[in-house]
Amino acid sequence: MDPTKLSKQISYALRHAPHEYGVQLDAQGWTSVEGLLSALRRQADFTRVTLGDIERMLESSEKKRVEIVDGKIRALCGHSVPEKIEKIPAKPPDVLYHGTARRFAESIAAAGLISKGRQYVHLSEDVDTAVTVAKRRDQTPVVYQIDARQASEDGIAFYLGNEDIWLADDIPAKYLTITTKFKE
Repeated sequence: MDPTKLSKQISYALRHAPHEYGVQLDAQGWTSVEGLLSALRRQADFTRVTLGDIERMLESSEKKRVEIVDGKIRALCGHSVPEKIEKIPAKPPDVLYHGTARRFAESIAAAGLISKGRQYVHLSEDVDTAVTVAKRRDQTPVVYQIDARQASEDGIAFYLGNEDIWLADDIPAKYLTITTKFKE
C-alpha cells in the first residue's frame, strides 16, 4: 500500500470530509480506528487497508499529521470541518513564524492573521518551515515573525499542533513583523 496515497486519503477524511466517509469525530477530532478502516475499505483503492498499513504510514511520515491512541485516530491540525476541534491551550515559544503569499500581505497588515477556511492559524517555530509552507502558493512569499510571548500574555490562545506546527486563534496585526520578504 502506498503510504503517501494512504496519508492523503486519511488526512482528507479526518481534516476535511468525515461526512463523506460516514465517520463521526468527537469534540477533539477523534474517531475509532476500526470505523475509519471500514470507511476506507469502501474506497476502491483501499479495499484491503489494515491497521498495519496505517501504522507503517505513520512511521514513514516525516510530517506527523495523524496520531493513534487507545484505538482512536485523529488529525493533529488543518481541519476545515464546521465543528471546531477543541485544543488544549499551551505556552508557545517567545517567537513563531507564518509564511504566506505576497498577495495576502495587505489584508494581513490590516486584519492580522485570520484562520479563514481552517479552524486555526498555522505557525512554525522556524523561518525555514514557514518559507517551505508558503512556497506552495508563492515562490517569493512573505514571512511574519509573531511575538507569541506578548500575544499569549495578552490572552491569545496558542495550541501545539504537532512537533513542528503551532496553532492559534486569530492573531491581530500588532503582534506581527515582516521578517522575510523575497524580491520579485
